[in-house]
Amino acid sequence: MKDKLLISSDFYSVQGEGISSGIPSYFVRLGNCNLTCGMSRVFTNKLMKEKSLEDGEIFKGDLELEGKATWTCDSTSQWLWRGEEKDFQYLIDQWKEQGIYEQIKDGTIHIIWTGGEPTIKGHQEAIYNFTQYWFNQYPISERAIGTNKDHLKLYSKFDAFSELKPYYEIETNGTIVISNELFELLDQINCSPKLSNSGMTEKQRINPEAIMRIMQHNNYQFKFVISTEDDVKEIFHDFIEPFNIPLKNVVCMPGLDSQTDFHERTQFVLEMAKKYMFRGLTRLHISAWDKTLNV
Repeated sequence: MKDKLLISSDFYSVQGEGISSGIPSYFVRLGNCNLTCGMSRVFTNKLMKEKSLEDGEIFKGDLELEGKATWTCDSTSQWLWRGEEKDFQYLIDQWKEQGIYEQIKDGTIHIIWTGGEPTIKGHQEAIYNFTQYWFNQYPISERAIGTNKDHLKLYSKFDAFSELKPYYEIETNGTIVISNELFELLDQINCSPKLSNSGMTEKQRINPEAIMRIMQHNNYQFKFVISTEDDVKEIFHDFIEPFNIPLKNVVCMPGLDSQTDFHERTQFVLEMAKKYMFRGLTRLHISAWDKTLNV
């Protein structure tokens, strides 16, 4: 049984992207990713071997430098090799020490499972087992039936319902099928499929089974990074039309990682939203904290 979480960083902040923008959230960044956006595997392996990136460093990968990608994953320095196996109690202790445990327990503060890629098989098992561990801390005599129907499903695999009603978001690239056990724990799925501007091949970045599985959830969004109108056309050609994704579940945001061109890029996305009728948003955390990670 997977009894630890491979955590590269965890911190209390505000959700800066997607339909939950602005909501106080606790981010749990899990290590490792199955994609290397903006980078070739050879380049990534070299980074992993040399461990030369500073924590939080933003850089351009070889595919971006060669014009084969328009951006590089801005959290690479977090998930590539940094990470420590943490006991399940670690997160609970962190929340209590920071004075936010009750708000996390009742869903006021969202828990964001992110990465890297949190749907890697070992991570899926660890999230499920962590939730069961947390739930089992409450004796049966202290457990209560939940009244929020949106959260009853959280513990449908367990024998009783707890006073725990956390709100789970997961941030995934949509290339790995989410297991039944984890699927039923999730309140929200934030899927960020990668376009050809990531430098990843179509086979690497599009898994029809994983995408259709996400669309079975009652609260999901497909969140795309766009830099040009051609990116928008690709979204329709590769995702919206073949998978019949409703536009109300499509969010686009600008491909930016600094405040330098924040307003111009945000305006571009909103103009595209008017034209193509998806939801146009920006990256709030960039507006507030620029390139700083984990704030």
